[in-house]
Amino acid sequence: MNVQVLFHDSCFDGAASAAVFSRFYRERIRPDVAFRYLGLNHKPGAEGIDPAVFTGDENVIVDFRYSQDARLTWWFDHHASAFQQPGDEAHFRADTSGRKFHDGHRKSCTKYLADVAGERFGWDAAPMAELIHWAEIIDGAQFPSPQMAVALEEPALRIMTVLEANKDPALIPEVIRRMQTESLADIAASPLIAGPLAPLLERHQSNIELVRTHARYERGVVFFDLVDQGVDSLNKFIAYALYPDARYTLWVGKGASRAKVSIGSNPWKPETRRHDLSAIAGRYGGGGHPVVAAVSFKADQADKARAAYAEILAELSSDA
Repeated sequence: MNVQVLFHDSCFDGAASAAVFSRFYRERIRPDVAFRYLGLNHKPGAEGIDPAVFTGDENVIVDFRYSQDARLTWWFDHHASAFQQPGDEAHFRADTSGRKFHDGHRKSCTKYLADVAGERFGWDAAPMAELIHWAEIIDGAQFPSPQMAVALEEPALRIMTVLEANKDPALIPEVIRRMQTESLADIAASPLIAGPLAPLLERHQSNIELVRTHARYERGVVFFDLVDQGVDSLNKFIAYALYPDARYTLWVGKGASRAKVSIGSNPWKPETRRHDLSAIAGRYGGGGHPVVAAVSFKADQADKARAAYAEILAELSSDA
């Protein structure tokens, strides 16, 4: 039996969800199974999932949007923007398999999946408690302070840093396999993570200085443009460490494969958020959660990304 596990790529919660699903499936559904892992990325616009990815005897999606493809047998997600294509939500509501689950109010897909597996299938998630705990902290932004989120000292945060910057298609599947049985400290100390981490920590320090130099803070919003610096990914908590009173962060950047607008609300001041950020991103073909969201554009569409950035900035600043 071959099971294809499709997960949110370059994401700690996506990898952890795939690991938790795999151990649950092997322990409670079928032990004689071979897993294959493939990361899914949000494409520019609102394109659906490529049907060519459903190559398993069973096909699973974790921590990523819904698909109506008949070959999808398991689905777990917690994004408010899970239903992107016309008819997606109605199709999900009509499903009677008992193997597709969604809760847009959950902080992480990993803990949601573990809870469902325990409640519905009698699975004991205790051996994976450390992984589930950190997925909830990371994806739910449950850090005690922005300084902890920026310092990147804990093993889970070091793994997160490598996953978010990863370009090697073989790395995350191997991390998923190790997450099923190894401690986060052992994974973080292994060459798999420690090797690529060192230059990433140097880049992280450079990104802190880029944000410090380019960010402006007005009317409750920290905003900055890093298109010309060639940056499309950075630690989302840097701005809150620099501007702890901010209500929102908003920035636009560009890398080799995309231009991107990122929107976030201050997790240490949740009472100040007045917008559903996933709804804002959805108007431009993006998505996410009410508290954090993003929009991807093609690499040659930096002008469109900047235009969206300017429009969103005006909206977020309007009720300050």
